[in-house]
Amino acid sequence: MRQKQIAVFTAASIGLVICVLLAGFGWAILASPGPSGYHILKTIHLPGTEGWDYLTMDSAARILYISRENHIDAVNVDTGVIVGKVTGLDGTNGLLPVPELGRGFATNEDKSEAVIVDLKTLQKIGTVKTGKAPDSFAYEPVTKRVFIMNSAGASATAINAAEGTVAGTVQLDGQPEFVVADGKGSVFINITDKNQIVEVDAKALKVLHRWPLAPGEGPSGISMDRKNRRLFSACDNQKMIVMNADTGKVVAALRTGAGTDASVFDPDTMNAFAPAGGAGTLTIIHEDSPDKFSVLEEIDTQSGARTATLDTKTHNVITVTARHGHGSTHLDVLPDTFVVLVVGK
Repeated sequence: MRQKQIAVFTAASIGLVICVLLAGFGWAILASPGPSGYHILKTIHLPGTEGWDYLTMDSAARILYISRENHIDAVNVDTGVIVGKVTGLDGTNGLLPVPELGRGFATNEDKSEAVIVDLKTLQKIGTVKTGKAPDSFAYEPVTKRVFIMNSAGASATAINAAEGTVAGTVQLDGQPEFVVADGKGSVFINITDKNQIVEVDAKALKVLHRWPLAPGEGPSGISMDRKNRRLFSACDNQKMIVMNADTGKVVAALRTGAGTDASVFDPDTMNAFAPAGGAGTLTIIHEDSPDKFSVLEEIDTQSGARTATLDTKTHNVITVTARHGHGSTHLDVLPDTFVVLVVGK
C-alpha cells in the first residue's frame, strides 16, 4: 500500500455551497448541482477509527465493501447500515467481489495472501498465497482469474477464481498500483515507479506491451472505456492520462485535483472521475469522442476522499473519508468522523 499524506481541506473550486453539516458523527459539504449536475446526494456516517483504502461495489446486491485496516465493512448503500464484516485480516487493502461465483477475494497484506470469502456469509472459505504486499486487484472474465498486484513484489499473482488456486505469477519490473481488465483477455496495470502502463496476457501470463504515460507521473488508479479501448490513468502530478489501449498512444492529458488514488469510468454516461483527497475534490471528465475529452467540472467533496467506486445501477460515484488530527495520515482517524459520500445527479 502506498502511503499518501492528506492535506488540510480547502475549497478547490467556487461552488454554491449551501451548508456545512457539523454533526457528532462527522461533517460533509453539501453543494447545489453545478454544470455537470453532480453533487453530494447523501452522506453515510460509519463508526470506527480505522483507516481505509480501496472501495468496491456489488451494485446488484447493493453492498459497498470498504477496507478498514484489519477488516472489511460491508455496507448497504441504500440503508446506510453495516450488514456484515470480514474479520481476521492483517493490513487489508480491500475486497474484490466476484458475484458470478458467489465469492470475494480480500487482500491480507502482512501475510502476503488473498483471503477467499463467501459473499453471503462473509466467512473465510480459503486462502491463496500471493507475492509480497498484495494491494489492488481485478477480475478477468475470459480466463476467470483474479489478478492481485503485489506492491512490494513487483509482480502480479493470477488466481483461478473458481478453484482458489494460483495460476501463476507475472513479473512486472516495477511497482504495480491499480489494474483493470478489458474483458477480452488482457489486463492493464499502472506501474507507478516507472510511469508506465503494462498490458498482460491473462491466459499466457506474459507482458505484451509496456507504454510510457508521459506527461503523467506517479500513476495510481486506472479505469477503462472498454468499448472504445481507452484507458484512464490518474497520476500524482494532477493529471488524468487517457491512452489508446491498442497502440499505447496518449490521446489526452487532463487536469485533476491533488492527491488522486482512483480512476472511475461510467460507460453509460461516458464520464470518467478522479477523486482528489488532497484537494478535497472530484474531477468529472466527459468523453466527447474516443480522442476528445472535456473537464466538465471539479466539485467539492472532502479532504481525504481519494478512493472511489461506481454504483453501476444508479451511476453514482461513491467515496469515503474522515477527519484527522494535525499532521496525520489517512491511517489516523478521529472518532466518529468516518463518512461515505454518495455523489450523483
